[in-house]
Amino acid sequence: RTDGRVGLVDPVEPLASRAYEKLRDAILSNQLQPGQRLSVSDLARQMGISRTPVREAVQRLIYDGLAVHVPYRGADVVRVGVDDLLQLFGVREVLDGLAARLACRNLRPGDVEELGQILSEHEEVLALDPSTRAHVDLDIRYHGRIRVLAGNPYLDEMLGRIQGKTHLAVHSLWRGEEARRLALAEHRAIFLALSAGDPEGAERAARAHVAAIQGRVPGSVAVTSPDGAGL
Repeated sequence: RTDGRVGLVDPVEPLASRAYEKLRDAILSNQLQPGQRLSVSDLARQMGISRTPVREAVQRLIYDGLAVHVPYRGADVVRVGVDDLLQLFGVREVLDGLAARLACRNLRPGDVEELGQILSEHEEVLALDPSTRAHVDLDIRYHGRIRVLAGNPYLDEMLGRIQGKTHLAVHSLWRGEEARRLALAEHRAIFLALSAGDPEGAERAARAHVAAIQGRVPGSVAVTSPDGAGL
């Protein structure tokens, strides 16, 4: 558990965008925990910027499903229960499969190399870094890249919101080394189909990966709990 503080924002970048990225990273890394209040004034003070870009960033988090509006309070980091998570994975299975199939049709040699590099980095992390954060970052990069390569902005938007919420569970689902190895092997299966130019195989592998994660949910630690503990 952390103190929930968010660091300074680089003043060179657009403030609202940088504030959003900072807050999103803090939520996905569990620095800002489910149910925690997103006080615009407190966050602006911690980041060393005015309230307006922070307010815009929080509104974007609400739109992305990572925060919820609370009347007379502002916004809180979203809580995702196990039942909600299972339903989200049910939708994500279909959309991830579609993204992999479309991405396979659009792949260029450089794209295959980039995906392979992400997998190589993940294999190194698995051997050297026991922290969950590194695994989460690489998981997001891998799925995010396939999503973009699909070349469908509507699919990208829908999957981005769903994947954001489901990634809140990665801290719980990937705590054990075996779960991490399984996820990486499933990523590798998707990659093999993509690199072979097999759209149907890529879709099957992507759907199988999400279905396998969904099957691991019931045996994992609950995503959130009444006392605010969780991921």
